[in-house]
Amino acid sequence: MAASSLAAQRVVVLTLDDSIQPASLRYLQRGIDAARNGGAVLTIIELNTPGGLLTSLRQMTTAITGATTPVVVYVTPSGGQAASAGFFLLMAADIAAMAPGTNTGAAHPVGPQGEDLQPKISEKIANDAAALARSLAQARGRPEEWAEKAVRESASFTASEALEKKLIDLIAADRGELLKKLDGMQVRRFDGRVVTLQLDAPEIIAVEPNAADKLLSVIAHPNIAFLLFLAGIAGIGFELTHPGAIVPGVVGGLALLLGLFALSVLPINYVGVLLMLLAIVFFVLEVKVTSYGLLTIAGLVSFVFGALMLIDSPIPAMRVGLEVILPSALLIAGLVVFLLNRVLSVHRRQPLTGQEGMVGEVGRVVVALDPAGKVFVHGEYWEAVAPRPVALGERVRVVKVHGDRLEVEPVHDTSTAQ
Repeated sequence: MAASSLAAQRVVVLTLDDSIQPASLRYLQRGIDAARNGGAVLTIIELNTPGGLLTSLRQMTTAITGATTPVVVYVTPSGGQAASAGFFLLMAADIAAMAPGTNTGAAHPVGPQGEDLQPKISEKIANDAAALARSLAQARGRPEEWAEKAVRESASFTASEALEKKLIDLIAADRGELLKKLDGMQVRRFDGRVVTLQLDAPEIIAVEPNAADKLLSVIAHPNIAFLLFLAGIAGIGFELTHPGAIVPGVVGGLALLLGLFALSVLPINYVGVLLMLLAIVFFVLEVKVTSYGLLTIAGLVSFVFGALMLIDSPIPAMRVGLEVILPSALLIAGLVVFLLNRVLSVHRRQPLTGQEGMVGEVGRVVVALDPAGKVFVHGEYWEAVAPRPVALGERVRVVKVHGDRLEVEPVHDTSTAQ
């Protein structure tokens, strides 16, 4: 097919320097839309990633292969990488480029804690990932066998090795050199069209992450989402136990909503969710049931394992870290112990209100007890009865309350009446 010449020289540049996650997808889609709407002839994605989420990756490769303008994925700077999910983005690009000192590959899928998956599950996922790698490589004219080895054998390639094996199209030290090498290059699109790039005087349009992208990038990190969720529960719990505090309830509500939103875009393992809910049940029961700490221990174990399993991601950077889980577990355990002590102290404390609160109060006889009479106790006059006669003016102590009558006994000391 004859090459068509693109006269405009506007180039949109995106920078993906993080793990592949929902915020990355949102940013990439916005950048590709900006290139289309702004009449750009080229989109450059400057990539440096350890990998990320398969769900986000698949949508990102679809966005790249469906872009109306050619897309360059450029692994940079030196020392950077396009590992795991990043390798698939490189294979999806119209033009794949790397800076010297970078590497790509190691795209074999692993389990949620980084370990090898069980054989049958591993085989299914590996087959699916290998098929995706072959499909992208075939459509871009790259060697399918090497793309598949990156998945099945976790093969990794330096920039020069990737160029030698034709997995990438060129090596460039920086963006300026990249643009010079792209000038005049013919590019075959995913749909078979061929275009020729004219970049002798390119106009660079950098698309930066906006506030929403940055917010999602921050809160969609598993550690942050996890802490927001816990803070939300704590704030609302405090408001329910201390009605009228307002601020904890408002802050807790906002934190809970943000945490739920962040968790909604992350790959959640529902077994982890159930374990964390079970932990909450154990903690609540500990306050209500005498278990001598067994329910607290069970709750902590359930909480830790649930938090570890909460995010189903193949890379450690996209899971809740132990450095967050363990302090959170200890904090919750301390809170449960504190509440338990408060409950026990209340149970041991003598009632201070109502009729039960009268027991132990000291008053004075205003109508001689023989054995019945009247006493003045706690600012009130009461009918009273004593086990033996008590003279007018003597001090007595309340022993029991029988409806509107007190059972009292004499106080044998010389202290002043209250």
